[in-house]
Amino acid sequence: MLKIQEIREIIKLIDQSNIDEFTYENEGSKISLKKHNEQTVVNAQPATPVVQVPTLSQQQSAPAPVTQTQVAPQSDATPVQEAPKQEDANLHKVTSPMVGTFYSSPSPDADVYVKAGDKVSESSVVCIVEAMKLFNEIEAEVKGEIVEVLVENGQLVEYGQPLFLVKTV
Repeated sequence: MLKIQEIREIIKLIDQSNIDEFTYENEGSKISLKKHNEQTVVNAQPATPVVQVPTLSQQQSAPAPVTQTQVAPQSDATPVQEAPKQEDANLHKVTSPMVGTFYSSPSPDADVYVKAGDKVSESSVVCIVEAMKLFNEIEAEVKGEIVEVLVENGQLVEYGQPLFLVKTV
């Protein structure tokens, strides 16, 4: 049987992911979670506020309240990154194989695995993605040089989200 803290962690991970339905069965116990989103946003970026200006006929009758609507950015949203100056043909994206939390070092007091300018091989560990208390080492997959780190330490990452750009050799 799962502990309450483990269930809360699963709920948090499901809530922060794009999964709509999740079911877990173990030893006769069953947990089923479903999200019912009113609206699906694809590739959402923080929007500027939109102000509704009352028309002339509305101004003459009764004063209409001015409303503001804004698309709320997702929590821990990745800031928009500028494209690197190099050609994309030689760049390999190291992506996250799962939903979880990105860590750039093996422990809080240790040095980061890699930073921009570091040389890596196919088997070089570049980061850790933690999912449900399991720490998964992510390898570079290619031989080359780290051009850019695309996420911050401790940031929630999605499946397939680019983590690093590597200039292949």
